[in-house]
Amino acid sequence: QVQLVESGGGLVQAGGSLRLSCTASGRTFRRYTMGWFRQAPGKEREFVAAISWSGGNTYYPDSKKGRFTISRDNAKNTVYLQMNSLKPEDTAVYYCAARASAIIKTTTEYDYWGQGTQVTVSS
Repeated sequence: QVQLVESGGGLVQAGGSLRLSCTASGRTFRRYTMGWFRQAPGKEREFVAAISWSGGNTYYPDSKKGRFTISRDNAKNTVYLQMNSLKPEDTAVYYCAARASAIIKTTTEYDYWGQGTQVTVSS
């Protein structure tokens, strides 16, 4: 069992930056592929970024490339999402997720989810 706790959300003006963190319980964090997703009101949960066990491989949808960066520190059981040049349309609840597989997924096929952290970008 893995428990995930996100932090770092908040209110930011358009063009600003935020760094989200997700800390996992357990001693096997390094064995999980980690992902970030977001969900805006009335919309489906959307893939944002994912990172492999070692952190050597990352994946983003084209719409997020260049503005969002995922990273991880296995010694701290933490995955990060650096978000730059934020736009009002980035407003959503952001979730981190863990997948007990080396295969990166862009769908919601993850085994564990955090409770989410709200990001609000004002115009």
